[in-house]
Amino acid sequence: MVLVLKKGASKKDIEAIESVLYKEPVTGGFNAKKYNGKLALKENPLAIQNKLRNEWERDIS
Repeated sequence: MVLVLKKGASKKDIEAIESVLYKEPVTGGFNAKKYNGKLALKENPLAIQNKLRNEWERDIS
């Protein structure tokens, strides 16, 4: 959405634009707890993390 506010706009014009802008409710953000326990792992999460982080240190020969 694009709203144009020109230089020298009256207070009434500014209030009209603000009412359009602030009409939509603000979203609450990301709820990470919704995904808690959804991924079934067969290995310890710390072991998986260590494998991924040490991947670049392995010898490629």
